[in-house]
Amino acid sequence: MSGSSAGAAAADATATVAAAGAAGWRRAGIAGAAIGVLAAGAAAGVAVERLTVGRGMRKKARLALDATGPYGSLRGTPGRAVADDGTELYYEIDEVEDEAPGVSEGDATGPRRRRLFGRKAPAPVTVVFSHGYCLGQDSWHFQRAALRGLVRAVYWDQRSHGRSGRGRAQADGVPLGIDQLGRDLKAVIDAAAPEGPLVLAGHSMGGMTMMALADRYPALIRDRVAAVALVGTSSGKLGEVNFGLPVAGVNAVRRVLPGVLKALGSQTELVEKGRRATADLFAGLIKRYSFGSRDVDPAVARFAERLIESTPIDVVAEFYPAFTEHDKSGALPAFRDVPVLILAGDKDLVTPSSHSEAIADVLPDAELVIVPDAGHLVMLEHPETVTDRLADLLVRSGTVPGANVGGHGSTAQRPGR
Repeated sequence: MSGSSAGAAAADATATVAAAGAAGWRRAGIAGAAIGVLAAGAAAGVAVERLTVGRGMRKKARLALDATGPYGSLRGTPGRAVADDGTELYYEIDEVEDEAPGVSEGDATGPRRRRLFGRKAPAPVTVVFSHGYCLGQDSWHFQRAALRGLVRAVYWDQRSHGRSGRGRAQADGVPLGIDQLGRDLKAVIDAAAPEGPLVLAGHSMGGMTMMALADRYPALIRDRVAAVALVGTSSGKLGEVNFGLPVAGVNAVRRVLPGVLKALGSQTELVEKGRRATADLFAGLIKRYSFGSRDVDPAVARFAERLIESTPIDVVAEFYPAFTEHDKSGALPAFRDVPVLILAGDKDLVTPSSHSEAIADVLPDAELVIVPDAGHLVMLEHPETVTDRLADLLVRSGTVPGANVGGHGSTAQRPGR
C-alpha cells in the first residue's frame, strides 16, 4: 500500500463522523486530516496484513484470541470505595496466602486479621496498583499473577474505567483534573488499606495519580508509604510530546484534538459504531502506541486492544485535557525518603523515557530502568522485566523476604490460581 492509500485508510477512521453532516461536525472533518497524520503510520503497518489475510479471517482470529486468552482473568475479593463527589470506585484485594478470607463486597473494614495474645496483629504491607488512561486494573495481569499470594495487593479501576462508576462530577459538567484522581486514590486506600505500610505502584496516568496523592496528602506518604514504583509516567510537560510525528503533524493534532474529542464524546453511539467498523485500523494504532517490539504475543496485543476498546469515547474525551495541564514535579520530593523504582520503555511514544529521566533527576537515589524495545505498555510487553524490578523493590523496602520472591519473577508459566 502506498503512502497516499495509507493516508486514505487513516481518513476512514473519521468517515463515519464526517457523515453526520451537522454544522457542529465541521471540526470533525478538520480532525480527519489531523488525526489522519497520526494514523498514517499505523495504517501502513496494517496494510501488509490486509494484503494477506481477509477481514473475516481476522475477525475470527480476534474472537479466538478473546475466547482462549487467559489475560485479565484473575479476580480478588471485591470492594467499593466512595470518592468525595459520590463516585463509586471498584477495587479488588489479593491477600497473602495464609491470611484469613476477606469480607463481603462493600465492607470497607478489610479482611479479618489474627489476634496474638488478645491483640490484633499488625496490619500487613499493602501494594496498591493504579492503572493508566483507557486501561483498567487488569493491565497489571502479569504482575498480579507473579505476586499473587506473596503480598497483600489492591487493584482498582479509576473513575469511569473498568468496573468503577462514571464520574459523578464529570456527568454534571465538572472538568476532570489529575487532582481528583489523587483524591480518588486516597478514598481507595481509606477503604481497602486503612492501616499499615503501603507500596504505591502506578503506570502512566496511575503514576500521575500517585503524584497528586503526594501533593495533597504529604503526611500519608511520610507516615505510611514504604516504596514507590513509577512505570511509564510523567510529572508534566505532556503537551510537548510529539508521539513520534513530524512537528507539523503533531501541531495540527494538538490544535484540533481537544475540540474534536469533545464533539465525538457528544455522539457516543455514532462514534462507537465507527470504531467497530474500523477495527483493523485501530488495532494498528493501538499496537503502534502500546508496544515497541515487533514480536509481541498476538494474544497480549489483542488483550491490550480489548482494554482500550472498552473505554467509551466520551470518557476518552473527558480525561484527555487533564494531561496537558498535569504538572506535579513539585510533588516528587515527597518520595525522596523511600525506595523508588522508575521504569520506562525506550520506545514509548506516549510518555517518552525522557520524562522518566526527568523524574529521576528529582529523585537521584531512585532506581532508573529503561527497558529496550519496549513501548508504553511495558508491563504487558516485557512483563518479566517489570515484575523482576518490582519484586526487587519489594525486597529492598522490606515488604517481602527475598526468599519468597524466587521463582515468581517470571510470568512464563500460565497462572492457575
